[in-house]
Amino acid sequence: MAAGGAPAKAVEPQPHPPKEQLPNISYCITSPPPWPEAILLGFQHYLVMLGTIVIIPSSLVPQMGGGNEEKAKVIQTLLFVAGLNTLLQSLFGSRLPAVIGGSYTFVPTTISIILAGRFSDTSDPVERFKRIMRAIQGSLIVASTLQIVLGFSGLWRNVTRFLSPLSVVPLVSLVGFGLYEFGFPGVAKCVEIGLPQLILVVFVSQYMPHVIKSGKHVFDRFAVIFTVVIVWIYAHLLTVGGAYNGKAQKTQLSCRTDRAGLIDAAPWIRVPYPFQWGAPSFDAGEAFAMMMASFVALVESTGAFIAVSRYASATPMPPSILSRGVGWQGVAILLSGLFGTVNGSSVSVENAGLLALTRVGSRRVVQISAGFMIFFSILGKFGAVFASIPAPIIAALYCLFFAYVGAGGLSFLQFCNLNSFRTKFILGFSVFMGLSVPQYFNEYTAINGYGPVHTGARWFNDIVNVPLSSEAFVAGCLAYFLDNTLHRKDSAIRKDRGKHWWDKFRSFKGDSRSEEFYSLPFNLNKYFPSV
Repeated sequence: MAAGGAPAKAVEPQPHPPKEQLPNISYCITSPPPWPEAILLGFQHYLVMLGTIVIIPSSLVPQMGGGNEEKAKVIQTLLFVAGLNTLLQSLFGSRLPAVIGGSYTFVPTTISIILAGRFSDTSDPVERFKRIMRAIQGSLIVASTLQIVLGFSGLWRNVTRFLSPLSVVPLVSLVGFGLYEFGFPGVAKCVEIGLPQLILVVFVSQYMPHVIKSGKHVFDRFAVIFTVVIVWIYAHLLTVGGAYNGKAQKTQLSCRTDRAGLIDAAPWIRVPYPFQWGAPSFDAGEAFAMMMASFVALVESTGAFIAVSRYASATPMPPSILSRGVGWQGVAILLSGLFGTVNGSSVSVENAGLLALTRVGSRRVVQISAGFMIFFSILGKFGAVFASIPAPIIAALYCLFFAYVGAGGLSFLQFCNLNSFRTKFILGFSVFMGLSVPQYFNEYTAINGYGPVHTGARWFNDIVNVPLSSEAFVAGCLAYFLDNTLHRKDSAIRKDRGKHWWDKFRSFKGDSRSEEFYSLPFNLNKYFPSV
């Protein structure tokens, strides 16, 4: 009872307040951990990004006519260029701890080039490989101009300034959740090593810190290194113990630790260099198709950049910084074309998820990982050892990282009014269509061997099929369109969509936190007045 006999007023439960910067991050962009810890965390980023670096060439190079030697050289080149691009992005681009690696978005267009009839008259498989590689290089070089122009001209700034937390939710969420096909389906290719890896990494990262309270964040921060080493040794024991003797070839390729063929084929020391496969060749149709793939990668990377900024505990990205990051990603695609990596470049989604797992968003850690990429790409034999980690182990890690990125997109709902029917419609419809449309396109392609749009012009087919097969692209574009056309000018709706939270970060100048995170070094900001 309160004074005077009046009953005490019940305490009303309060909602969680929105946070412009994600709390509980141990090290943000500008606060690096101690050097020994930073080196281990950088090596962990290197291990995680190896999955895409190895999987894409391993599937494409044999179709091009290359053997293990060519595959090892392409992986070295892709790794070397990824290291260069990561350094450039963290120093001069978005300045975020974003790893720039290979992208699955470019794979369908690359396969179309591989299947082009003009290469069928070459009987020597190695020569055929080089001819196809030069054609891929030419299309990547042309496609890079799209992101370079949109980014450095400031045009992408004008597009992204209309983004709101509401339109960002479907984009960022499906950048992570849309990659579900690379998660457990990859684990199931060798469930006896993939499933233990998945269970172990969840246990070590989520339960062990609460069981053994050391206060030093050992288990949650280095769970990837601990679990990969344990399961890799376990997989090797199964291999040498004869567990896979007599099994199907597909099972042996997925499970055995000695079937990659990279260690024997890789040179001891080799420095990749531009035009190592010869002068690029150019085809207008293939260039336009690759340009569309570049645009899809641009949209997906925009979502990945936003996820990285969130997990690095940075302020919301100003449109000018997004535009600058896209421009340097165009440079990354250009370098991919010049060096001949068989694939374009985009922000690594799995490494964005690793930021969330470790709660370390330091720029220095990612720069150290870029050093590991360059180092092990030159010392081929040593790099090939780590590149031989069985794919199901990496797929198990993907289950965590892609889930983290998807959840990072959902976290922007805190800025929106979830009681608004407008919000519910835009959110639900864009996410549903973002899952449903690509599912139709991917199922159709798997059954028929070609996409729903099937004309005599393969390049035109790719221009339509590739974007509509991307979950993040469909959901992001649809949410962006609906959010900016459905009664946008109403002041109440402006608050419903969360736009008022982001408007103060439209320019990073004048905000001390944003200037600290995104300003270029060496006083280079004056050279980028348009972005």
